[in-house]
This record gives sequence, C-alpha cells and structure tokens, in this order.
Amino acid sequence: MFLFNLSLPEFLALFGVLSSVVVTLYLLDRAKKKHTVATLRFFTVLDRVPQYQHRRKLQQPWSLLLQLISMALLLLALAQVRLGSPDRFTNDHVLIMDSSAWMAAQTSRGRLIDLARASAKNYLKALPANDRVMLVRADALATPATQFESDRALLQRAIDATQPGAAVLNIDQALEFAQQAQKLHAQRAGEIAFVGAGRIMADAGSSAQLPSNLRVIPIGGPIENCGIRKLGIRHSLTKSDSWEIFAAVKNYGHTVRSVPLVIGFGGAPIGTRRFTLQPGAEETATFQYATRSAGWIEARLLTREPFALDDRAVLELPARGLLPVTVYSDNPAALKPVLTAIPNVKTTWLPTSRYAPDSDARIVVLDRFAPTTAPAQDSIWIEPPSQRSPVVVGNIGNKVKLTEWRSENALATGLRIKDLELDKSEIFRLSPNDIPVAESASGPLIVARPGKPKTLVFGFHPALSAMKYELTMPLLFGNIVRWMAPDTFTTYELNAGTVGTVNVALENETNPSTVHVLTENQKALPFTIEGRNLRFFSGSPGTVRVSVGDRELVYSLTLPQAGDVVWKPVGVKAGIPRKTDSRPGSRDIWQWLALLGSLGLLLDWMLFGRGGRRAIIAGGMKQRPAWRKAS
Repeated sequence: MFLFNLSLPEFLALFGVLSSVVVTLYLLDRAKKKHTVATLRFFTVLDRVPQYQHRRKLQQPWSLLLQLISMALLLLALAQVRLGSPDRFTNDHVLIMDSSAWMAAQTSRGRLIDLARASAKNYLKALPANDRVMLVRADALATPATQFESDRALLQRAIDATQPGAAVLNIDQALEFAQQAQKLHAQRAGEIAFVGAGRIMADAGSSAQLPSNLRVIPIGGPIENCGIRKLGIRHSLTKSDSWEIFAAVKNYGHTVRSVPLVIGFGGAPIGTRRFTLQPGAEETATFQYATRSAGWIEARLLTREPFALDDRAVLELPARGLLPVTVYSDNPAALKPVLTAIPNVKTTWLPTSRYAPDSDARIVVLDRFAPTTAPAQDSIWIEPPSQRSPVVVGNIGNKVKLTEWRSENALATGLRIKDLELDKSEIFRLSPNDIPVAESASGPLIVARPGKPKTLVFGFHPALSAMKYELTMPLLFGNIVRWMAPDTFTTYELNAGTVGTVNVALENETNPSTVHVLTENQKALPFTIEGRNLRFFSGSPGTVRVSVGDRELVYSLTLPQAGDVVWKPVGVKAGIPRKTDSRPGSRDIWQWLALLGSLGLLLDWMLFGRGGRRAIIAGGMKQRPAWRKAS
C-alpha cells in the first residue's frame, strides 16, 4: 500500500491540523441558551459581563471519534491510496499510431488502418493494467489523442476513432514529440511504441539517434503504387480564353509501370497521355483547353491499385467572362485600336444618337458627347462639352503641356512620359472627392471621381492628340479598366496538392501587406516571404487562396501523398511484447475510502447532530439523550 498524491509526512501533517481544529471546536462551547419569559420587568442589567469557562470534558466523545475517522478516510482518498507496489504504476508509455494517407491502402486482410488498430489493442493488452498510455496520431503532424491514461476503454475508443489523413508520415517529429511528452509529463518513462506501415519520404527518417525505449510494430502492406503528384491550371500566356493544364505522375514502387492519364472537363475527355515510369521516377504532361465557362477539370489514372486515393484529382475552373463596354462615338475609328487591344473586353460601338442610360454595359465611353441623363454605369468622358462636364471646367488652354502624372494613384501606374504638348485641352477644377491623374502647370487635365458609379474625365482626346503615338495611351486605358473593373485582369492559378508546407513563386518582390492567405472559411493563415518566395503551412485538407495584386492562386490541398520508402529502423524492439513479461501493478481504492468517509459524516449528523434531535422529538421520545453535541 502506498500514497500516490501525498507523502506520509504530508498526510500526517494535514491530518494533525484538521484533527486539532475539530478537537478545539468540541472543547469550546460559547453558545448562548435561549429562554422564553413572560416579561423583562423583573430582569436587570448585570454590572459585570459574565465570564464563560472553556469546557474541560468532552460530552460527545463518540461523535468526535466518528468525525476524526471520517476525515481520515476522506484525506486518504485525496491522497489516492493504492494497494500494491508503487514501482509498476510509474511506467508511462507513448503509443504512436500511423494515421498517414498510406494507411488507407487495401490488403487481402482489409485496410492497413484496421490492421493497425488491432495491433494497437493487442499492445495495450500486453501492458500491466495500471500502466498509463498516451495515444498519438502521426501524419505530417504529431497530434495527441489522449493524455497519459490508464483507462483501457477510453484508449480503445481513441484507437477506433483513428482514421487515415491526407499527408505523408513525418516519423522524426512523431518520435521527438513522444520523447518530450515522456520527459515533461511521465512519472517513469516506459516504451515508445510505433504501430503502422511507416511509409515516409526518401529524405525523412534520418534521425541520428533513435530512442533507446523504441518499439516498432510494423504493419505489412502493398509496395507498388503510381499516383498523381500534382495538378496545376493557369491562364494561357498567348490566348486569353485558354487554360494550360499541368499534371505530374510518380511511380512510388520498385518496378517499371505503364499508366494512362486522362484529363476531362465536365465529364468529357479533353486529353490523354500514357507514361512509362521507372521506379521512383516522376514525369509531367501539359495540355491546353479553351473555355470561358466554369466547370470541373478532372485528372484520372486508369489503373487498379491497392492505394487508389491518389489516382484522381479535381479542380474547379472559374468562369472567364468578357467585360461589356459600350462606346458612344461618331468617330469610333480613333478609339478602336486601343480598346480592342485590351484582353477580356467586349466592345460595342454605337453612334451618340443611340445613347441609352440603361445600357447593359459595365463601362460606358462618351466620346465628345454629354447626354442629358448621366449613365448609371462607370463611365469615361472624353473631352465633354464644358457646360455639361461632370467635373467643372475652369478654362480651355491651347498648347498645354502635360507635366506630371500623379503616380501615387493606381491610375497613373507605369506612366512616365512628361512635357507632352497638347494642342487643346480643358483644365478642370477639383471637387473635394476628385483625384487628379495628369496635371499641367495650369491645373488637372485628367480627373477621376471614385464612388458608385466611378467616373473618369479627359480634358483632351487622347487618340486625336500627340498621345496617340506614345505607349502611355494603351497603358492608361488599361489602368482605367483595371480601376473600374479589377476582376477583368485577375489571373487565376489552380493547384491540387498535399497538405504541409507550400512554396509560392512570386513574380517580383512583394510588400507583405498586399498579400492575403485565406482558408476556405476566410481565416488568415500565417506566411513568410523571402525575396520572391512565399511560404505557408496547412496541416489539414482544404482550400487555401493566396491573393497577390491581380493574381489569385488557389491551392486545393486534398490530394493524398504516399511515401517513397518504408521506414525500417535497426537495433530496436519489434513486435508485440509477451503478456507474461508484465508484473502485477497497483489497484485504486480511493473511491471506497471517499464513500466510507462520506457515510461516516452522514451517520454522525443523523445520530448526534440536529437531524438526530429532530428525529427523536418527532418520534415522541421525551427523555434526554445520553450525549449532547457540543458544537
């Protein structure tokens, strides 16, 4: 027998303090007796306060003894008294279960995860009944499923709840976590037992020194496997309505494999490729497909393998619509070259006489024309009549020089040309919300007005002035369309991959404040940027969106990852230990002590407390009890 929570001196000290307090209360009796009288007429106030003497003799010794025994039992329950040897109880084991994606592979005896569950339960049965075990699920991360626990039913439920994940096994991290858990929380370190197939990446499992208390319970399974490693889709650099599809297939086995790959859109095949893969080799294929419709791109390997989860990858293509722009002009030839050069823009050309304020266009261009009713859409006004201009015209200048572009505004991004002489231009007066885009010495020549709708006003005609010969003109119109309809220039890159660390190649060095990394629940993920490389980590399957300016990258981290090699440590214990090697442990009795202590206090209250006296009066017993409780 031994105390688990307290040492013997600590127990005696606590019991001595409690018993002293109880005995003192039994010796003290300062309770005033209550007397009922007819009148206070014959009572006088005493000149001297009566002196009370401490009681020197116990009137209820059996009540005191019963209370002391009950408190001793309750204190022993708090100290967690155990029957048996204390040596065996202090062994705390860590059971690591392989929950990587490979554990979903099928064998003739069932799934690998089912075999691992059975082996883990057999390992628990081989341990002494009171040895504590912590269950850890290991894939890319080591996740504790329980604390150090001696309840075998709870541990078995945690084992049954273990399911294969989507990542490859990181054995180094799992072993390091187990060692730290035993170092910080174990009373006496037992074994670190690993149960699983142990399929890892080729560069993993390189720990210089394995734990001396490691035991490996291997789960045999299939070796040969071919799977889709990556699937990527991005906009074509040459055709605005086309997508480039990139697929990578890897042979994880030890024999040469010939596997066919089929790419489909909306259930219809759009491309095929057959790979002949050497052991451990990875090959890629590129396809092009033209569509502006939303739909699903599916990549599938036409094979039958024990591990089939990486034979299929799916990505959702967003719709690629055209931006409707309506130009009201009586001289459309001047503007056609610049507007038709902007990708993803569908332009409708109409004479000014056919102006309609309720047009379906998202952007309306008014060429030297001011309607009586302003358009409800975003609009570009080119040299409007001064009396009906949306921005007040201060004066009209001749031989005006454009001297400055307001580069702090996105509308002037990339525009550098200065001292451009204009034969004629309107010079505007700014309102409080107006933004100057280009200025002369006399005042603004191009003004933007944010809000709903957005408005931009030219004081001159860019296609009928010296600007038409400059690169500034198409860049300026591109900036205007991006400002009014930013989604028109958004480029998408879609990637199907595995959970873990993801590296994103940036086009240039980027300010981290302009980058957003969000999960499918719109929660921000932490990330780091080093030069032109962005890195983030996702430990669970799902979709992550990375927004960098006009570029949006979507990562569907749902593709399971199989390991390259099987981890086979040397010089460690293997298999399930024999149950006969286990010595008997200790047994808990604190529950019974707590119950007896509570019953003792209840019995004391019934026999010697108010409850006892009330019961006696209610039963008609008028004689004085043999013992009266002092408290």
